[in-house]
Amino acid sequence: MKVAVTIWGNRISPVFDAAGTLLVAQIKNRMIIKKSYTSFNPETPSDLIKTLKQMGISILICGAISTKPADLIVENDIKLISFVTGSALKLLEDFAHKQTIEKAFMMPGCSKQYCWRHKSDKTTVKGTGPVG
Repeated sequence: MKVAVTIWGNRISPVFDAAGTLLVAQIKNRMIIKKSYTSFNPETPSDLIKTLKQMGISILICGAISTKPADLIVENDIKLISFVTGSALKLLEDFAHKQTIEKAFMMPGCSKQYCWRHKSDKTTVKGTGPVG
């Protein structure tokens, strides 16, 4: 599975619209086997979608995100985990190992039931089991 995180420095970008870089991780057997960085323009979500699709990204993790780009991402079969905060590398390592986002990485007021979105259920990914 390939996961992308919007970053600002070495942290998850607090706001999607302020990010300009993706940290991409390829995860296999609950371990990160490859990492890379890619620039993108958050003002053109359609270009980001193209990039994510070309790279085979199945999950995008970000901080706060507006409804319009969030809907576009989800409508293009990319799982969106939003309102996440903290060290990007720590989050990715934890996510790779546990296949979920720990509460410590969620912004205040967010929960898995509220901030995870995918196409078959635009508002939530229900349950607490593994992703993917």
